[in-house]
Amino acid sequence: MAGDADIIDRYIDALWLEKGLSDNSLQAYRRDLTAWAAWLEGEGGSLLGASRADVLGYLGSAGSRRKSARSTARLMSCLRGFYRYQVREGRLQEDPVADIDAPRLGRPLPKSLSEADVEALLDAPDTDDPLELRDRAMMEVLYASGLRITELVSLRFAHVGLSQGVMRVVGKGDKERLVPLGEEALNWLQRYLRYGRPAMLADGESDVLFPSRRGRMMTRQTFWHRIKQYTLRAGIRAEVSPHTLRHAFATHLVNHGADLRVVQLLLGHSDLSTTQIYTHVARERMKSLHSAHHPRG
Repeated sequence: MAGDADIIDRYIDALWLEKGLSDNSLQAYRRDLTAWAAWLEGEGGSLLGASRADVLGYLGSAGSRRKSARSTARLMSCLRGFYRYQVREGRLQEDPVADIDAPRLGRPLPKSLSEADVEALLDAPDTDDPLELRDRAMMEVLYASGLRITELVSLRFAHVGLSQGVMRVVGKGDKERLVPLGEEALNWLQRYLRYGRPAMLADGESDVLFPSRRGRMMTRQTFWHRIKQYTLRAGIRAEVSPHTLRHAFATHLVNHGADLRVVQLLLGHSDLSTTQIYTHVARERMKSLHSAHHPRG
């Protein structure tokens, strides 16, 4: 075991030098490798003498079976990195983990809000205050369009066609897409441009559509903080972020029968498989509705 402890120490040092991992990450690697080494010792083996059968045996052991799929995937990632390093350093000829697949992780369902919660959140700002009128317009645009937070705070005047009711959005990879605003969001945007924005900027000028108090582009963190305040004011217990409104936009569209490819275009997803998560969301909603309303649900 002493030999294995030295091998683990050297590998952890290499991780720190080569990848600059945090102390928490290094400790997690050390825990996984130490537990693996202890199991091997109990089986009469060692780290550098482990075989593919040993790895499979460990994954099937009682302690490992109690791990979640995500924990097992993390363990496999740890072992894979460890043994690749040993092969690279010439301490091993063959990697015992090379042909073993990590468990497939189901993509977690995105956190969303009910339509009633969204209404409460949108109604939370005091729209007599120019700053909160700006926030109301931002949240309305976010919920109506499904923009990413970076896309929202980066909007310029030139990106918005008020007469056409559309926005030109520059997304990931500098890809442009046209996104409709919707009547309600357009009304709030026009109200903000007429009453909120001039009062905020006073004599200053800015081409940013939703500037900060100083006329600069707002940071993502600032808008997240303001949404958090409105969440508390609305009495919503769920954790809400700007991304939650993007998920709510997509979820509510799908729940109301929107075509998945249309949702893909609106969200700016390059791959339909990324958008397909919302079919699972809609399916969960159908199940809950069935349970709530069917006499034998």
